[in-house]
Amino acid sequence: MSVTQFNLEGRTALVTGSSRGLGQAIARGLAEAGATVVLNGMDAERLTAAADALRAEGHSVHAAAFDVTDEAAVIAAFRRLDAAGIEVDILVNNAGIQLRKPLVDFSAEEWHRVLDTNLTSAFLVGREAARRMIPRGRGKVINIGSLMSNFARPTVAPYTAAKGGIKLLTQAMAAEWAEHGIQANAIGPGYMLTDMNQALTSNPQFDSWVKSRTPSRRWGRPDELVGTAIFLSSAASDYVNGQIIYVDGGMSSVL
Repeated sequence: MSVTQFNLEGRTALVTGSSRGLGQAIARGLAEAGATVVLNGMDAERLTAAADALRAEGHSVHAAAFDVTDEAAVIAAFRRLDAAGIEVDILVNNAGIQLRKPLVDFSAEEWHRVLDTNLTSAFLVGREAARRMIPRGRGKVINIGSLMSNFARPTVAPYTAAKGGIKLLTQAMAAEWAEHGIQANAIGPGYMLTDMNQALTSNPQFDSWVKSRTPSRRWGRPDELVGTAIFLSSAASDYVNGQIIYVDGGMSSVL
């Protein structure tokens, strides 16, 4: 295998929820591997700042502000990309939110908000991307799962349900799209140092639990997802389909 198989030059990657956090780290990594990246987010000011920062580093970047949970907005966004001649070769479904409280205290509205953002968005954006990838006979879809794709903890029930759904949605995508030259896989991050986890990293008891529970004895960094993302975006993974790769410091391997 040649390292040139990991080169993403000539490819365009849309990364949802990429104005900060894991999505921004993945987008930067794909850009450094040669891809043109399309950043996505809801906060126009933050999205513009993220795009400008990558352009200042010499990367080719587009910004697409749209709500990944809104079917009409997703369809319109892809039509705008079509009109601009931008073909999405790589899709990273990263957008996500977290709400923490006991399951009995969740309202139906909160439940649907978490599932729509973390799971339904991957279906909506993935569907529109695949509708364009299938005629071209190639494409890469990477869904961002979690340790919660396979395990559960108290106070994060809708997130757990959504990320478990991501694992099986990824398999469903592979089952239907593999014959069209599309590879659909997932990444399952462990506990990462992100804005979304700020309350956890600042909690001495939880911080201690993560470090004691993880064989690597530390939290992960967002840039530690980049290697896996590049692999799953590249020709090096052309016969890898329907899989979830956990990047978790070994947490999912121990009791």
